[in-house]
Amino acid sequence: MAKSPLPFYTLDVFCDRKFTGNPLAVVLDADALADCEMQSIAREFNLSETVFVLEPRDPVNTARLRIFTPARELPFAGHPTIGAAALLAELRAADLLASGDVSLVLEEAAGLVRCQALRNRAELVYAQFESPQTPKKQDASATIELLARAFSMEMKDVGFDRHEPAIYSAGLAFLFVPIRTRAALDSVEIEPEAFSSALAGVSGAYLYTKETLDSASAVYARMLPLSLGEDPATGSAAAAFAGVAHEFERPENGDHELFIEQGHKMGRPSRITLRMTVEDGRLVCVHIGGQSVRIAEGKLFL
Repeated sequence: MAKSPLPFYTLDVFCDRKFTGNPLAVVLDADALADCEMQSIAREFNLSETVFVLEPRDPVNTARLRIFTPARELPFAGHPTIGAAALLAELRAADLLASGDVSLVLEEAAGLVRCQALRNRAELVYAQFESPQTPKKQDASATIELLARAFSMEMKDVGFDRHEPAIYSAGLAFLFVPIRTRAALDSVEIEPEAFSSALAGVSGAYLYTKETLDSASAVYARMLPLSLGEDPATGSAAAAFAGVAHEFERPENGDHELFIEQGHKMGRPSRITLRMTVEDGRLVCVHIGGQSVRIAEGKLFL
């Protein structure tokens, strides 16, 4: 017997207009799907991630999310969490969203993710989540020489101010590489063998520079994963980047807000809001936020 059609939506996340930011598919009522079916659907959409929304294991929570790339399931990811939170707030709490914030608790494999959604002055939904983990530093073995070779640049282009290459994880590990200028960052070309060696054990290389397009932004970034090509907006990497900002910028105690530009080089500009709290010199809390634009909706026939 054929299954009932499943509703789905597509959104662009971390942006304020269509066809920018990071595309996302969200499939609702997915409880009856087998793992292999979810993987096949994600492969069919062929976006960086597809989210499947299920009933929560604990009824006090909003929903359970499973997140798939075209190749595998992820325990946590940023733009799927933001997009799903914004969509669920619109679909399930439109009246509340019209007058104030909507709180959601999403069950993900990495743990409970607490989110808030609100409708801003432009009538777009802004959502943010508290990172389920504070960033943790890992040992980095890649040398400046190897990184320069991996990205086809001069060794002098790697690093600026106090910033040095580092690996941080807030659920997924990324290699963070500071680049001296935006011109050098935009001219990166991957040398496959060195790139694979440099990225051993991490999800991707997050290259960033302080030379931004918007003076209000803190960094201009590109995220280069081992597969699927460049990513236009990476919330999980932005959460881990809080560890980089804390180590190398040494912010004072209190709340701090940083804006991250990503996706410009590939024609899908995005804006990620990173909020971090420092207490007694320690990074104690990280929030990632951004806007979403709904693009399409339909039904899956299985």
